[in-house]
Amino acid sequence: MIILGLNAYHGDSAAALIKDGKLIAAVEEERFRRIKHWSGMPTESIRWCLQDAGLKLSDVDHIAINRNPKVNNLRRAMYVLRKRPSLQLMLKRFSNIRRAASYEDQVSSAFPGDKLRAQVHHVEHHLAHLASSYLVSGFEEAVCLSVDGFGDFASSAWGLGKGSDIKIDGRVYFPHSLGVFYSVITQFIGYPYYGDEYKVMGLAPYGEPKYLKQMREIVKVQTDGSFKLNLDYFRHHNEDVHYTWDNCSPEVGTLYRKEPMEALFGPQREKGAELEQKHRDIARSAQAMYEEAFFAMLQSLHAKYQCSDLALSGGCAMNSVANGKVYLNSPFKRMYLPASAGDAGGAIGSAFVVAHQIDKSSKPFVMDHAYVGPQSADAEIKALLDSRTADIQAEGCTVCRFEDEGQLCQATATAITEGKVIGWFQGRMEWGPRALGNRSILGDPRRADMKDILNLKIKRRESFRPFAPSILREEVKEWFEQDDDVPFMMEVFQVREDKRPQIPATTHVDGSGRLQTVHQETNPRYHRLISEYKAITGVPIVLNTSFNENEPVVCKPQEALDCFLRTKMDVLVLNDWMVSRG
Repeated sequence: MIILGLNAYHGDSAAALIKDGKLIAAVEEERFRRIKHWSGMPTESIRWCLQDAGLKLSDVDHIAINRNPKVNNLRRAMYVLRKRPSLQLMLKRFSNIRRAASYEDQVSSAFPGDKLRAQVHHVEHHLAHLASSYLVSGFEEAVCLSVDGFGDFASSAWGLGKGSDIKIDGRVYFPHSLGVFYSVITQFIGYPYYGDEYKVMGLAPYGEPKYLKQMREIVKVQTDGSFKLNLDYFRHHNEDVHYTWDNCSPEVGTLYRKEPMEALFGPQREKGAELEQKHRDIARSAQAMYEEAFFAMLQSLHAKYQCSDLALSGGCAMNSVANGKVYLNSPFKRMYLPASAGDAGGAIGSAFVVAHQIDKSSKPFVMDHAYVGPQSADAEIKALLDSRTADIQAEGCTVCRFEDEGQLCQATATAITEGKVIGWFQGRMEWGPRALGNRSILGDPRRADMKDILNLKIKRRESFRPFAPSILREEVKEWFEQDDDVPFMMEVFQVREDKRPQIPATTHVDGSGRLQTVHQETNPRYHRLISEYKAITGVPIVLNTSFNENEPVVCKPQEALDCFLRTKMDVLVLNDWMVSRG
């Protein structure tokens, strides 16, 4: 049985392919289009998934889409009658609903001559989120929680997962949303682009929660653990806020009302204006408010279900700082966070919902790694390097191929200890937004200046944003104050105080690190590289950041080579090939 899962016309459009109950391929459309967070119909992702599996569109039995225009419509109608939002807003919402109902036509038109015979299933947005975590977690029973912006007229949903079923018991409906709250603060302090929320999270440790009282005027935590927004500060519910989701990087207009927001916080920061301490304090206060609401939900859900396992999803589950405090601030003992908690993950989630609806006896699939994307054969890389010989020589580079993996890892580890910046391109590309050791830029975590070196040579990003540590799984307890499995880099833990001086490049200003635990079983080459680095230095960690330069993470070897040549990266490792600057 072949099931194609889609996230379309949301940010981070994506496709995933399930064969006989197992995920065999998944990729975000941005990796092919080379436009961050690309939104639209993910035709290139569909095409790659089918090609990788040796299939045609006509071989697909079912298509699952993480949106259902038929759900919550009574709620929609009641809201329109009660609140009477602008006509333009209503027309735009109805247009989006109509488009969601015609996905099959759009898929068919992208594959002329290949008959679409699959049955199409529309899966509620938050059910797809919940499934993207719970149904691949390996848990037999878990509390399931999805928190994001909006999808199918809701911003949050929760329930209990048992066996292969998820029962949704509650939702927070439009217009209340923790995701919208966080986006509003992001916009207010001068970061207007879709997906900039992680900048607020990175900025927050540089501030103090001086504005928490004001934040509580905006977000009202309820006695049952849910929340409401004070809509006096927002525009999204009754005005025609600009949204663009068609075949582009998503664009979202101003979500807040300027006058009441400035009455609380003072003047908004314009994009590119000087970053003041006040803005750092606002960021810290927003993070504190999010955590207050988030942990109130978790406490309430644990009390309701009396289950110690948690499956977390939704765009807000990308808040790795809050995620890292779940065991400290709630009674949950185990947690599963998917590699892509946001909208892209709905491609996997919707597909597994359909898979379990069709065959409830199917064996559970556990997603313990994210390496399900495109890969490149040795012959392809050799042909690329041969064709670009002149460009490579013009940069004073040498090329060699290693026959022995141990020697390759040892040479790379040695280069890292010398302060060199490494482009590391290996095997199948990671699913999700994080570079997890197959499309990564690596550096020496011991060097206090490595962060500045990376920003000068390649990344050119805000100085307050941290770089992540990739650590051998077996060493986590020795280096961090919590011991948990974090294969998808979705949690921030405190580095042990005595270890912080040893890894300044990956220790944030508050003593934390957003770690990735590396397993020998799921990524043996990356594990071996870090082991070789440890053998030289005694440190079982390398600095890891995404292989890109203000673009989506590289997908193909030519993109990796182009990034290497146009930046000041020192070494590029393409599978078994090493390109080194002299």
